[in-house]
Amino acid sequence: MRRAVGVKRALWALALLVLLALGALAWALQQHPSLQPYADLRWQAPGGGEAASSLKVTFLGVSTVLLDDGETALMTDGFFSRPGKLQTFLGQVEPDIQAITQGLQRAGVPGGVGKLAAVIPVHSHYDHAMDAPEVARRTGALLLGSESTANVGRGAGLAESQIRVARLGEPQQFGRFTVTLYPSRHAPTGFTGGEITAPLRPPVRASEYKEGQSYALHVAHGGRTLLIVGSAGFEPGALRGVQAEVVLQGIGALGPRPESYRDALWTEVVAAVGARRVIPIHWDDFWQSPGQPMVPMPPPLDDFDASMAYLRDRGAREGVDVRLPLEWQAMDVWAGLPARR
Repeated sequence: MRRAVGVKRALWALALLVLLALGALAWALQQHPSLQPYADLRWQAPGGGEAASSLKVTFLGVSTVLLDDGETALMTDGFFSRPGKLQTFLGQVEPDIQAITQGLQRAGVPGGVGKLAAVIPVHSHYDHAMDAPEVARRTGALLLGSESTANVGRGAGLAESQIRVARLGEPQQFGRFTVTLYPSRHAPTGFTGGEITAPLRPPVRASEYKEGQSYALHVAHGGRTLLIVGSAGFEPGALRGVQAEVVLQGIGALGPRPESYRDALWTEVVAAVGARRVIPIHWDDFWQSPGQPMVPMPPPLDDFDASMAYLRDRGAREGVDVRLPLEWQAMDVWAGLPARR
């Protein structure tokens, strides 16, 4: 009898410890690093926040970026749904139609067949590719990406005529934009790798959105060049010979990586393309509700301060301008580029 009582007490104590640990984790996941220490790195756009050039770049959160020259527009990822943590880890995810509608309206992207020529997921995880078929359907845009992304589109019922599997290194023309996709890799995490080999029909577990092929997306337009790397990963040697004045670099999960990894990422991306400006993306907490202000990912899952300290120091040493982007506001990311060393 005493033994049974002792076991019962031990189980209650264990349950209490588990609850306390879960509570502590839940609390920690709500503690976001402050952006205030980086006030000097916040983008200062000419003209009171409006891009001075007709060629505009707008950061919409995670790795979703809108490029617009007034005639043609391109978008990476097109992710607006932002399902919460509990839904992502314990339930199933699917596109949030209302969030997509509001996101496109806020970004100034009209519904119906318009000037959005292509939506290009940089890989096929849910926080990159899940909403892209709906964005393509709403706008008439082409869904361009890997075979895994194509299967996300097929699972969403997108017409095959709006789906194109990209060929690595092959330039594609959209209006005055020339887009070339080069191989890249996801940051080394437990979610890296895998292919989506059949049409993926949501709702499904978030883990069903496998990475597929990751890309570094090179854009040339009227003599200007830009590279968008949506994850803190790289394919060694893939960007040799590629030139880009500005890099929009994903830094999610970069902070916990060792210094040697950060050095390799800088060498293989920023230095390889001769960039004169780096703009970090994919640093915000993508479980924040749609429409909420962007905040960095909480420390249990990333180390935003370590990433920014590295970029600030490396940029200062090598004469590369590092700027945090405006959120949902157009930027002329080439304005005031530092001279080449």
